[in-house]
Amino acid sequence: MALYVQKFGGTSVADPERISEVVDHVRRTVARGDQVVMVVSAMGKETDELLRLANEVSDVRPGREMDMLITAGERKAVALVAMALHGAGIPADSFTGSQAGIITDTTHENARIEGVMADRIKESLAAGSVPVVAGSQGMSTDKEVTFLGRGGSDTTAVALAHRLEADACELYTDVPGVFTTDPRLVTNARKMTHLSFDELLEMTACGCPKPAMRSVEYAHRHGVALHIRSAFTWEQGTWVNEEGSMERAIVTAVVHDMSEAKVTISHVPDEPGIAARLFRTLADEDVNVDMIVQNVSNEGVTDISFTVPMSQLDGAVAAANGLGIGQVTSDDKIGKISLIGAGMKSNPGVAAQMFETLAENGINIQMLSTSGIRISAIVDAARTEDAVNVLHAAFELDRPVF
Repeated sequence: MALYVQKFGGTSVADPERISEVVDHVRRTVARGDQVVMVVSAMGKETDELLRLANEVSDVRPGREMDMLITAGERKAVALVAMALHGAGIPADSFTGSQAGIITDTTHENARIEGVMADRIKESLAAGSVPVVAGSQGMSTDKEVTFLGRGGSDTTAVALAHRLEADACELYTDVPGVFTTDPRLVTNARKMTHLSFDELLEMTACGCPKPAMRSVEYAHRHGVALHIRSAFTWEQGTWVNEEGSMERAIVTAVVHDMSEAKVTISHVPDEPGIAARLFRTLADEDVNVDMIVQNVSNEGVTDISFTVPMSQLDGAVAAANGLGIGQVTSDDKIGKISLIGAGMKSNPGVAAQMFETLAENGINIQMLSTSGIRISAIVDAARTEDAVNVLHAAFELDRPVF
């Protein structure tokens, strides 16, 4: 008998018909002798609707009250799913995050899990029931309701899987797995059967929207096997573990991100401590800097460019202007493309092929950054889709890896 933690996202439980499909899947899993712990997100666009109501009610939105409001969506969903399970003849118990023993820090609207008790979940399983846990919420160390932020249900599921020593954590979503690139941009993008944690972490950091990066970090740290799959087709998806596929491709995926902007400070004095002042100021303003490039000094001055989330662009520009260290300009018409693959470590020439492919297609590279298994480039936003397509073709990512 295996134990699975199965997380179902908002689209998976968006309406009564979808809930019925999910319940039928859980019934099949239980019928073969396995145990299931469900983690459920708010239904459909419920969270967006709650945020809209908050905006209409007041311009003042204390974090504590926002957490009380937003977590109501998951509480509604778990009650309905548990009722549907009972209606299908499957004993079930619904739990809020605090009832499930999810302990978090005291940060509101983006809390982090500090521990999982899970005693009541174990009791429910021992009684032959299916626990249905509200995702993305917990109770802080000072006993307040907390929200884990967007994508927090993935993290809830992984944390429970670790605490319960589950055989796997299955993340059900509206896509059948992780693809070699965005299938909306490249029609022959291929679903991968296996990935390593390192590869998926790089992909989520570079723009892959699912699963949530924090959940992958948690799973990697605690050795929780992930299975990312569809709640619409129920087919086998993408397994994520320490090793990934046995025979690693040199390049696994091409990921793009359109959510960043570039800030450039020109004619900066090339002196010790200038960069430190700049990036300390940005950090103090909670600006999340991604890529950084500093040009070679020319006559005692240099240029510094860096990328930030689009939502933080105004704050970054204001902070840089406040230092008075150079002329500040910005560009929000950029895209980031990243090649990712564990096989890069032992195969030279990936960067050369990437640069040649982009050059042959007239796509200019504005910035670069690398890690052991990733090469990222900033290009003009208008050419991002072209870049994804030509790189996917150049590295033959549509071909299966056996």
